[in-house]
Amino acid sequence: MTQSDSAPVRRSRFAVAGASGLIGSALTRSLRADGHDVVRLVRREPAAPDEVRWDPERGSVDAAGLSGCDAVLNFAAAGVGDHRWTDEYKRKIRDSRVLGTATLAEAVATLEQPPRVFVNGSAVGYYGDTGTRAVDEGAPPGDGFLPRLCVEWEEAAAPAQEAGIRTVFARSGLVVSRAGGAWARLFPLYLAGLGGRLGDGRQYWSYIALHDEIAALRHIIDTEELSGPVNLTAPHPVTNREVTAAMGRVLHRPTLFTAPAPVLRLVLGEMAGDVLGSTRAVPTRLLESGFTFAFPGIEESIRAARK
Repeated sequence: MTQSDSAPVRRSRFAVAGASGLIGSALTRSLRADGHDVVRLVRREPAAPDEVRWDPERGSVDAAGLSGCDAVLNFAAAGVGDHRWTDEYKRKIRDSRVLGTATLAEAVATLEQPPRVFVNGSAVGYYGDTGTRAVDEGAPPGDGFLPRLCVEWEEAAAPAQEAGIRTVFARSGLVVSRAGGAWARLFPLYLAGLGGRLGDGRQYWSYIALHDEIAALRHIIDTEELSGPVNLTAPHPVTNREVTAAMGRVLHRPTLFTAPAPVLRLVLGEMAGDVLGSTRAVPTRLLESGFTFAFPGIEESIRAARK
């Protein structure tokens, strides 16, 4: 659905949950730039014509606002790295994903005119710690809090799938951006000369440039053959050591500092296991469907985020 001089794009209608977040806001801008209508789901009383009320905790959404949408996309989720993982915050992480997905999936399943596609956020955390082993969408879930969470998150979309709606689970990697997400916290540290590897730095990071994340989502919307899990990651995951070196080169800063594993476990608690864990996810289905990355390498992804 990217506009071109030779082929005008049909104006479509989209609904986006999590439209204020990094991915949701960037996708909304991209769709609107091509002339499409986007309605944003909000948890308060709507204050603009492009807003639709929903309350995922109570399982309610103004279904009329979803009527006529070509696609419904859900990226609503509490930040995994925003707080230490207390039992209370882990419950918030889970509920924000599972309850929100169930609410939307049940709503679109009841529409007389359902959307062509329901795209639900997910994450490569589904695979857990894979060490040096590369995994694609056919791999089973790993062990631990995040893999269990991702399984529940995706299972909550069952009503949409059972209603015959093409449902895609966008398993995103770490999005390289200065505008938000985990990577946005790295830039100030490296610019201050405080960047460095985490633990031994041998753990793999599956990343994707924000530009490619949005382009991949647009590709998923347009590609009728894609359903189920799709990894949104660059083709060649890199180690934390390689990320550290690339950040240093692009930002022209030293990378002498290290965060030893015991210190990370002390400071982060249970979350440290995922910071130090290795997930080497590859985008097999995206590549097989004809998608082309604009920023396939880590250094070029960081340079694109720096602009």
